[in-house]
Amino acid sequence: MISKRTKYGLKALAYLSKQEKGKPVLISEIAESQNISQKFLESILLDLKKKGFLGAKKGKGGGYYLLKPGSEISVASVFRVLEGPIAWLPCVSLNYYEKCDDCVDEATCTLNKFMIQVRDNILSVVENQTINDL
Repeated sequence: MISKRTKYGLKALAYLSKQEKGKPVLISEIAESQNISQKFLESILLDLKKKGFLGAKKGKGGGYYLLKPGSEISVASVFRVLEGPIAWLPCVSLNYYEKCDDCVDEATCTLNKFMIQVRDNILSVVENQTINDL
């Protein structure tokens, strides 16, 4: 299950992708249209800005906007920023690999091969879907 943070981040980006290119949108508008707490959304959008997904304009006519088209932002890239690894076990993560503490040998592990399949199937969907596809 994904976190509310990731769910709301994806919803906000999808909303922004449907707006006029480069036109800033107020947080309050996004929050209201997507039924998200404005305070929680502020934190999410700040993280997405820091990671280069969003630009922001202050003052009158200000708000957030996408820095590149939604068709160029994969769901996987957003997921990794807001949620972390796209793997259910650290030993099968492509970007955040860690050996499991309780595993003696990954080659004979009863879960490793199965979790690699799970990861690969999830990746085949989220890497090929963009914000515009949502």
